[in-house]
Amino acid sequence: MVSLGCVVSVYGGGTIGSAAGWYRRIGKRTLLSGAGMNYKAILFDLDGTLLNTLQDLAKSMNSGLARLGFPQHEADAYKHFVGEGREVMAERALPAGNRDESTVAKLADLFNEEYGIHWADSTAPYDGIPEMLDAITALGPKMVVLSNKPHGPTLLTVSHLLSRWRFDVVMGARPSVPRKPDPTSAIQIAEEVGVQPEEFLYLGDSDIDMKTAVGAGMYPVGALWGFRTRDELLAGGAKGLVRHPTELLPML
Repeated sequence: MVSLGCVVSVYGGGTIGSAAGWYRRIGKRTLLSGAGMNYKAILFDLDGTLLNTLQDLAKSMNSGLARLGFPQHEADAYKHFVGEGREVMAERALPAGNRDESTVAKLADLFNEEYGIHWADSTAPYDGIPEMLDAITALGPKMVVLSNKPHGPTLLTVSHLLSRWRFDVVMGARPSVPRKPDPTSAIQIAEEVGVQPEEFLYLGDSDIDMKTAVGAGMYPVGALWGFRTRDELLAGGAKGLVRHPTELLPML
């Protein structure tokens, strides 16, 4: 059983060629005992966790910056700009002296326009995500997605790029509900699927996700392949860390 008082790191040996191979090798009994908590549901962040969206986000925001005559950024810089909504990303992308409300709003609007064209140019699941989702589907816990991306684009992205898998709830940011790290949306999802928050494992790649999980009473696991660092995940409250998606499976 995972101790809630320490950080659990699962660093398995190598990647797994297929979910079926992984499932046969370690077996359902092993996955559901010992290191696992028998979680009834898994909550996933989207950008930086299930999907590598960084290039398309950077391209779209840089196009908006160029149209307004501002300097652009390397794609890696956007790892620290994203995660709290498009207005916050626009504010962070702008020069410090140009972050007035009007300019932020103009850039956010231009980003929306550009991202509506380029959202799927390069975006794809991270290596190991298909195998992980296949294995979790075989095991049977409910799977849900919670993103700070606006609700409509979140639904579009999941329906097009993750259509092989069934998610019980897919929820993006909505005007009526505060964004993560406020835990309201995560708690609403738990109520909707009929699973207690403490029976959720929450996988995300940022301190925002870890804080959301802690606030909702879910078990926070940090994805080290995503946008943020190990130290940030731990500072946000991560109880577990995984460096490859299939390393999540022994925690279930």
